[in-house]
Amino acid sequence: MERIWAPWRMKYILSNKAEGCIFCQKVAEDDDEENLILYRGESCFLILNTFPYNCGHLMVVPDRHIGEVEKLNESESLELMRLTQLSVKTLRHILKPEGFNIGMNLGRVSGAGVEGHLHIHVVPRWNGDTNFMPLLADTKVLSESLRETYKKLAQGFKAEM
Repeated sequence: MERIWAPWRMKYILSNKAEGCIFCQKVAEDDDEENLILYRGESCFLILNTFPYNCGHLMVVPDRHIGEVEKLNESESLELMRLTQLSVKTLRHILKPEGFNIGMNLGRVSGAGVEGHLHIHVVPRWNGDTNFMPLLADTKVLSESLRETYKKLAQGFKAEM
């Protein structure tokens, strides 16, 4: 069984969380680059993860604050999957990963870092992307900054649309 070790995420887990929902706050603001929002659809948006497991780790998020997948309306459900597909296509083209982890964590016990606002994680993976650094040095090596990844992917999403 393969394991993804992410000890650097402890900084996020232990950090003081802002009041309210981070996704609702970011989508309500009008500064997509600052907030790392890559794309806005009709009812969902794409945002880079501030505490990524890998370079290019993004999330597909409904605009509406909703925590239960069964309560999504049909258009939200369709757009979540459409944007997940678009994310894979764009990440494949721009970052050339060898695989992906795609999934949701619903509820605190499942590992949801933002409880109450569901989202789909799209994590690009490369052979050997986990190595001794996270295990021995408690350090994750990301090959480029979030801002550089944002610039590349934002251009890629514009080209796809």
